[in-house]
Amino acid sequence: MQAPMKAFMRPGIVAFKAYPIEDGTGPVVESLARLCEDTFFAAVEVGWIKDPHVRDQARQILEQSHVEVCYATQPAMFSQKLSLNAFDPEARRRAVNQVKNCIREAEQLGARWVRLTAGKDPGPERRAEAKKLLVESLLEVCAFAREHGDPGLTLKIFDRYVDKESLVGLHTDALDVVQEVRRHFPRFGLLYDLSHAPLNREELEEVLPALRPYLVHVHIGNAYVQDRRSVAWGDMQPRFDLPGSEVDVPMVARFFRILLDLNFFNPQDRPVCSAEVRPLLGGERPELVVANAKRVMEEAWLLA
Repeated sequence: MQAPMKAFMRPGIVAFKAYPIEDGTGPVVESLARLCEDTFFAAVEVGWIKDPHVRDQARQILEQSHVEVCYATQPAMFSQKLSLNAFDPEARRRAVNQVKNCIREAEQLGARWVRLTAGKDPGPERRAEAKKLLVESLLEVCAFAREHGDPGLTLKIFDRYVDKESLVGLHTDALDVVQEVRRHFPRFGLLYDLSHAPLNREELEEVLPALRPYLVHVHIGNAYVQDRRSVAWGDMQPRFDLPGSEVDVPMVARFFRILLDLNFFNPQDRPVCSAEVRPLLGGERPELVVANAKRVMEEAWLLA
């Protein structure tokens, strides 16, 4: 594609993966400032920041940087093993309350978008029941969000078989849920992550057209499944070019081409497309992993 990438999308970065900070503590301000200084990124995705003073400093950085801010709930949810589709009512109440707290944080940070996630898949016997509980939780969260900044809410599709074993792991499950929620909240949408295609054994040419009416944002990332003993195994978002990994420049280019053909990437909406990568192996540095992802995006765009 010869037209400029930024004419069709807002390239973003998942900050808490690029500089791994997933328990709500760590060098949030320093890493966020470094990413926001990089004019390649038009969007930055942040997560749980426990300290309100640090959160205020993060807000100041984001306000000064002219970036679109997205807030991801999964650091808070995954680290505490919370599930919006938990069968135990008290466990589900804790999960809903945590998401509400995340939405309050997102409002403080000036986030226009909030990422949500389903819990574990219970198996085929109780899957329909779990989906019903998830929809109930999401409806409550959507109503709450309207009174707290009214951000756009997106449900991220994870993997069913390998690592997260999510209730919303296949695109068909995502469609079941989003269609129910949209009956009440028409702005509710989906976020698809390229790294999960090889984990779910799904073909992009089938999945993306089916998701297109509900698709709001996308992620690009890598996955590694060759050797379960590796720290990169599963849904760990390793850098691109990791030997034996699943996603390379041609696959990203194919992803971009399909989304262009579907008019998902377009000059009117310019949706967020964020790189979700992290340093995993010994000697890997966040700055180099981020530079790697930028080069992959640029090369893939030229090939799309």
